Amino acid sequence: MSSDTDTDEAHATGPGPTGSQATHPRATEAHTTAARTGEAITTSALHAAATGADTFPGVLREALNRRGLSLERVSERLRVRGITISQATLSSWQRGRSQPERARSLQAVDVLEEILELPAGALRSLLGPRRPRGRTTPPDTEGAALQILGEDSVVEKALGARFRHFNQETSSLMVHDIVRVGETGTLSGISTTNVLRAKRAGADRAIFVLSFDDEAAEPVDIKVTCGRLAEATYLKGLKSLVLEIHFGRELAKLDTTVVSYAVEVSPSETPATHYERWSRTNLHEYLQQVFFHPGALPADCHRYVRDKVGDPPRGRRRIPLSDAHDVHVLTSRCKPGVHGVAWEYGTGGTGGPGASGTGDRPG
Repeated sequence: MSSDTDTDEAHATGPGPTGSQATHPRATEAHTTAARTGEAITTSALHAAATGADTFPGVLREALNRRGLSLERVSERLRVRGITISQATLSSWQRGRSQPERARSLQAVDVLEEILELPAGALRSLLGPRRPRGRTTPPDTEGAALQILGEDSVVEKALGARFRHFNQETSSLMVHDIVRVGETGTLSGISTTNVLRAKRAGADRAIFVLSFDDEAAEPVDIKVTCGRLAEATYLKGLKSLVLEIHFGRELAKLDTTVVSYAVEVSPSETPATHYERWSRTNLHEYLQQVFFHPGALPADCHRYVRDKVGDPPRGRRRIPLSDAHDVHVLTSRCKPGVHGVAWEYGTGGTGGPGASGTGDRPG
């Protein structure tokens, strides 16, 4: 699994287990309940809580999801009506990376309202002022995240419109992740302490995304010991948990704060085999710890780094298991990228999920 900070995301995998505007109080309460019970959150509910459903890209995305239309299908329907708009352009519109401005594009918006069964003017009325001409680059926060995650990542899908300004007011200085593996070798819980520094005055919150590879591993309890939990949204279809944590005060520029949270995970059937954290900025220090149940001790553990999600691991080095049944990796001046710990179970004997006589279970 992996985990997310103000610059990154946490991801616990397996076969086993990443700051924005305030959410509406009722939506927050519903999302927190869903996260604790493992219920699914609808796309419209997530959008309403995250953006108020009052932006052009947000309303467009919600309408597309409600109608169940792919961008390819929408582009084809526009073409039939004599309007040529590519899938790439439609994708850019729904992500907020560009907006319709030319006459042809504005005509397409009017037709889109018909195709998506929206009231006349529902989309066009949400268009902002014309943007400066010429090639523009995404904000540093989005561009840096895209370099590590790539396009259409789980984190981008989970955050929606918020991804563009993902924790742009803060940066992480130090992160300490503790991962716990249960008796059956499956993920049982994750706790994180994150030291954040404000890039500008007024920063008062941060968002974290935790993604799980195993769909049976769902968050069942969330505790925030430093900070205040404002939103906890579990997106079952994305196997991701979005946490918005408020600091309890507005920070002055370069001021620091500490956020700590713990997530208990429901049992699954597949043993976890690694944990990864991605970071889009330099960390002064990063500490990873993985604690194993005495009945599920690994035969081998190693650390590794990926330049970005999906890249092959490099810098693989074996790390020893301590008497406390844990392994750890301490990295100073931790560079942007994906930082992971992986482990393997033996094929028999004692000290592994398969040692109970039920047969070996691959790590």
